[in-house]
Amino acid sequence: MATTSPTSSPSSSLFATIDMGTNSFKLLIVKANPSGQFITLNNHKHPVLLGLNNSNPTTPFAISNQSYLLALQTLQNFQSLLLSHQVTPTHTRCVATAAIREATNGGELVECVKEKIGLEVEVLSGEEEARLVYLGALQSLPVYDKLVLVIDIGGGSTEFVVGKEGKVCFGASLKLGHVSLTENFVKNGLVGDMREFIRLVIQESGVVERIKEFGVENLEMVVGCSGTIRAVEKAVFYGYAKGENFENVDNVVLSEEWKRDWRFSRGELRGVVERLCDDGGGKREKVRRDRFFKRRSEFIVAGAVLLEEIFEVVGIEKMEVSGYALGEGVIAESLSQVYGGYNLNANVRWRSVMQLAMRFNSKKSMRIAAQCAGIAKVIFEGLRKCEEVAASLDERDLEFLEAACLLHSVGLFIGKKGYHKQTYRIIMDGGHLHGYSTEEVKLMALLTRHHRKKFPKSDHASLKAFSEEVKQKFRSLCAILRISVALQQHQCINVQEMAFSLSHEGFKLEIGDFKDQNQLPTIAQPLAADTVIELGQELENFKKVYHQDLSVVVHSSTSESLQ
Repeated sequence: MATTSPTSSPSSSLFATIDMGTNSFKLLIVKANPSGQFITLNNHKHPVLLGLNNSNPTTPFAISNQSYLLALQTLQNFQSLLLSHQVTPTHTRCVATAAIREATNGGELVECVKEKIGLEVEVLSGEEEARLVYLGALQSLPVYDKLVLVIDIGGGSTEFVVGKEGKVCFGASLKLGHVSLTENFVKNGLVGDMREFIRLVIQESGVVERIKEFGVENLEMVVGCSGTIRAVEKAVFYGYAKGENFENVDNVVLSEEWKRDWRFSRGELRGVVERLCDDGGGKREKVRRDRFFKRRSEFIVAGAVLLEEIFEVVGIEKMEVSGYALGEGVIAESLSQVYGGYNLNANVRWRSVMQLAMRFNSKKSMRIAAQCAGIAKVIFEGLRKCEEVAASLDERDLEFLEAACLLHSVGLFIGKKGYHKQTYRIIMDGGHLHGYSTEEVKLMALLTRHHRKKFPKSDHASLKAFSEEVKQKFRSLCAILRISVALQQHQCINVQEMAFSLSHEGFKLEIGDFKDQNQLPTIAQPLAADTVIELGQELENFKKVYHQDLSVVVHSSTSESLQ
């Protein structure tokens, strides 16, 4: 067996996008692989309100000095985050939308950002923004093969896209945004006038006629993107229109989240809008609205009314809600440029895994699960450098393994006793995972089912339906999963400082800093006693599957080690 160099996670797999929106700036940093699968590492949002000075949505405006300076400060902070994550400039894309497009000093701000911060800003046309929104929706929902209408309501504009199989059939951007509508109408108590203005702009644009050319009845799905539409869906789900009390809205009961299907009807939208526009509640109702919608409260009336008018004029009866929008669309396009043969539909599978994981895992549990997935990936990629293993495992198997890592503990929301069995039932019976075959779903479910307790033999009853090849694949992945779950309990592990090597002595997993050979000397740090016991059992299982020993060494690089 040949000796190989350590495997690690290069920063070249990181991609980022900055969305300079009319209402807020957003930074998205993801870790991606060539298959098109990506996972969000950091997602920052900061209100800048570039469009706050736009008192008349039909005429040009200038970005205020306050927003101008805040924009520069926010982008400088984002640039620092990009540098700390070591995201390469070629993998970073900064885009600007309606406010920069329309502002008389938008070009000046773009030049200032380039000169003072070093970011190249790409000002998107309305049609280009619409296209990228559609690509973002494709990363979130299984709609690639469907003729869909995608709608995105932003602070300064609203995008309409009809698309199928990754191609835009029609796209348009209208100067209707929740910030400009709020400034011009809502703050002056002119909701009725705002409705008339919205209808006039839509009518003069010809958007409805273009959409109806495809036949509303032929549209297989209507998808809504953006924070405004997600806020409306949240209001529908939690009964905002019914006057529910939202003092503890942040402490969501997971059993209620289980019922959430991320869609709403025209009638449900109407109920939310009526409640938002009801002046009878006075100050008490405003407090209630602020508590529920938080920072979006100021603009939610304009956004919800705009959406209701779109429903009416287009003839929409129900809307599916996408968790992704412009930022993820930009990421998808960046991946397609860097990785040849990028599959636009690939991330839908991964997105459904992430949605299920986030639905039942707390933030702390998600961090632990992500760490588990990181450990498993290092081991998997190291093993694939061994010719004997490479023949039996491929990149798709890594996706199954990482999914099992992220989902292995979701059953804990029901209770600790037998939670691995509950996890299996949730995956098998919930219909949550999109784009996978029945056998693939079962493989991932069984990996979570057997991540603890007795290691399953090839003739285990639960594996009966699998072929001999799949049974062997299952046991190979299960051995990696169980080691990763055991190691995640060791709080000092940094996945970015792991290396897996092969030699004549067997496999070795080292956890320490391998970036600079000139760094301070390291010393071995003992694992916790319970981790040692569990890990010892799993290393025995690993040897049975791979017919080689695996040694695990945890290093600690500290100044104290020199004293």
